[in-house]
Amino acid sequence: MNEAPVVHNTFVIERSFSKPPELVFRAFADPARKRRWFGESRTHEIEAFESDFRAGGAERQRYRFREGTPFPGVELTNEGRFEEIVPNRRIVMTTAMDLGGRRISVSLLTFELIETNDGTDLVFTHQAVFFEGSGGPEMRQEGWRTLLDRLGAELAHEEAAA
Repeated sequence: MNEAPVVHNTFVIERSFSKPPELVFRAFADPARKRRWFGESRTHEIEAFESDFRAGGAERQRYRFREGTPFPGVELTNEGRFEEIVPNRRIVMTTAMDLGGRRISVSLLTFELIETNDGTDLVFTHQAVFFEGSGGPEMRQEGWRTLLDRLGAELAHEEAAA
């Protein structure tokens, strides 16, 4: 066998938001809000974005990369299951990601919301196995850093709109 071995990886990203846990939690629970910070991007078209936000519920995204990206026209799918939801405190989910119809990773995602005097600390733990052609953990970690920054922008936008 000449295939590279799978790569197991865990990383943690922490963010602080000046919003109470209820508002941070709502950015995950409300499909329209989550689509804005999690799904929308200049690099791809959203073909499907579904979220049944409850323990045992499914979340599905299907994207197609735009011209000018490393994978123009290629489909990226992400299918997940909410394993545990504790309102305003914790979200645990499992996900599987496919690129061009080929499985590239399976992940366990844990979002912990910790109330502080200034708002909410978010502790995100990503545990995954990456398969051949996945781009590996460094690419995924950078992607999640960007997504959590976008979550912060979504929360700030909510404040400006209020």
